[in-house]
Amino acid sequence: MGEGERFQLGTVGALTLSVVSSVSIVICNKALMSSLHFIFATTLTSWHLLVTFCSLHVALRMRFFEHKPFEQKAVMGFGILNGISIGLLNLSLGFNSVGFYQMTKLAIIPCTVLLETLFLGKRFSKRIQLSLATLLLGVGIATVTDLQLNALGSFLSFLAVITTCVAQIMTNTIQKKYKVSSTQLLYQSCPYQAATLLITGPYLDKLLTSQNVFAFKYTTQVTVFIVLSCLISISVNFSTFLVIGKTSPVTYQVLGHLKTCLVLAFGYILLHDPFSWRNILGIMIAMIGMILYSYCCTLENQQKSVEASAQASQARDAESDPLINVENGSAVVTDTVGQKSTVWSKDRD
Repeated sequence: MGEGERFQLGTVGALTLSVVSSVSIVICNKALMSSLHFIFATTLTSWHLLVTFCSLHVALRMRFFEHKPFEQKAVMGFGILNGISIGLLNLSLGFNSVGFYQMTKLAIIPCTVLLETLFLGKRFSKRIQLSLATLLLGVGIATVTDLQLNALGSFLSFLAVITTCVAQIMTNTIQKKYKVSSTQLLYQSCPYQAATLLITGPYLDKLLTSQNVFAFKYTTQVTVFIVLSCLISISVNFSTFLVIGKTSPVTYQVLGHLKTCLVLAFGYILLHDPFSWRNILGIMIAMIGMILYSYCCTLENQQKSVEASAQASQARDAESDPLINVENGSAVVTDTVGQKSTVWSKDRD
């Protein structure tokens, strides 16, 4: 199996792991919050990150991966920014209607495209843009119901979109710049993410729910679901960094909308959530957009591979052709001799 095939297999595995783990944790958390009334989302996320760090530390001790330290300021800034973005998304949901929150999530893709175009010089073809627009239209039809605006909620949503986009772009660029794996980056940034949310989580949850997480009655059933949610979160956090590192922030967001469609479908099938023809139409349009996006990305990657192979082949031909090398060498020698001869004649005269 060639290197390209191994990379593609790894990417497919990362995407699959991300979808399965994310859908699983959404179903688990929905049962925890809706049925068992544990509604402290930010604090729960901080526990997720803490458990993820502990599991990675055990994996490091067992030599499943190698610790690779790099610039501490970059790690700290990245970890804190990730924690802030999670908190802001939860605040956005708390201070806005569900419909406006879904619009906030939809805004992440165009914002990411804009930031990568302006600051990283990345170019997105018309085909990619069209597929993304189709996807966003479908998800919007399926999920956005009411749009109630307020100044504070809109400002929080704006901050949530910007911080989320920057954090996801940094996830990709840091792995490439410092040549660290997704596991190494997650291990080093997890403590800062967890600390940010452990400190702010209880206050944010009390602000949003008017309840104290420490005064909640933790029954055996609640504790079991919390532990299950934390265990699934290890896979969620790992696959998030893995997908963004192997693909791009935009592809990760596209995958996120696929998860949304699957959660809607599973909610209807397993939990008997209300489902309308609008949901079905939106999911179908979104799926068309995802298929177009996958096809366009595959097509462009193949074109890039062909161009890279052609350039490498030309370079090898130029190096291995003795006639070209002799001609180039002769030209250099002739020019050098001619220049020296001219200077010598002038000095003699």
